[in-house]
Order: sequence, then C-alpha cells, then structure tokens
Amino acid sequence: MIQEFGYTSPMQVPSLEKIVMNIGMGEALQNARAMEAATADLTAISGQKPLVTRAKRSIAQFKIRDGMPIGLTVTLRGSRMWEFYDRLVNSALPRIRELQGVSRTRSTAGGITLLGLRDQVIFPEIDYNAIDRLRGLQVVIVTTAPNDQEGLRLLELLGMPFARTRDPMLV
Repeated sequence: MIQEFGYTSPMQVPSLEKIVMNIGMGEALQNARAMEAATADLTAISGQKPLVTRAKRSIAQFKIRDGMPIGLTVTLRGSRMWEFYDRLVNSALPRIRELQGVSRTRSTAGGITLLGLRDQVIFPEIDYNAIDRLRGLQVVIVTTAPNDQEGLRLLELLGMPFARTRDPMLV
C-alpha cells in the first residue's frame, strides 16, 4: 500500500481500529428470555459480554418505554478484534450459502464498512440445535483509512471477499 498510495511513512498505512457488532431486539418486548439467548449467542461469537442498549425515549406506536432494553452491542479492539476478523473472513463468510461476495457499496466515508448478516448460525461457535430463533447481526468494521478507496483496499488485502465488479470496457 505504501507504493500504491504514495505514503511517505509506514505509519501512514491504514489499519483496523475497531469492530462493532449490534443485534436489534424488538422481540424482547414480548419475549423476556430472548435477551438472554441473544446475549449468550453474542458472547460466544465475540468472546466478551455485550452491552445492553436501552431506549432513549418512549415510542407509543412500537410499545417502547424509556429505558427498556432494545438491543445488544459489542465493541472489539486489539487482539480480540483481529481474532474475530480472522474468523469472520475465513470461516463465517464462506459458510453463507450462495455468497457472491461483500458489496463494495457498503462502505461509507472514512473507511467504515457495514455488513448485515441475516443469521448468527454462520459462526462455528453457535450450535444450530441450541438456538431458539435466527437473529440478524450488524457488523461495522472501522479502519483508520482517510477515504473509501484506501479502506476497501486495506480490507481486500486483509482477505475480505468482495464481489467482483463488471468492467464497463468488457460489456
């Protein structure tokens, strides 16, 4: 990347800063045990206990009151972040049926990449017979890259399976 982007110092090369995982728990309003099951799943996936996020204000249409638990979040840094990224790229993403690759348009300004996973079963730590319900999981990968192009190139070099783009010159 030093030659590719013309960095003058090896310290300018971007790296991973953190990985944040979120699970929205709208079902926790009707099922009190759902929060416990999701906490156990996210703990097994991430290797650390998740933080319970609570509603900031009441919303009558959704039957949400101020302070009710509505989700779980985990922020990974350091060695746990690298271990999770390795498991995500090398074992979890290949287990997704008919995966064409991660879309390159899921990246936002500043080198942040968003992955929405439909179920937690793709992780080998989760026992398929022990889960009560399939839950979606959002994974946010934050890099120190100053723009999208450098952030995507970093993740590509780290092994992220991006979808192949069609070359407009070949059409």
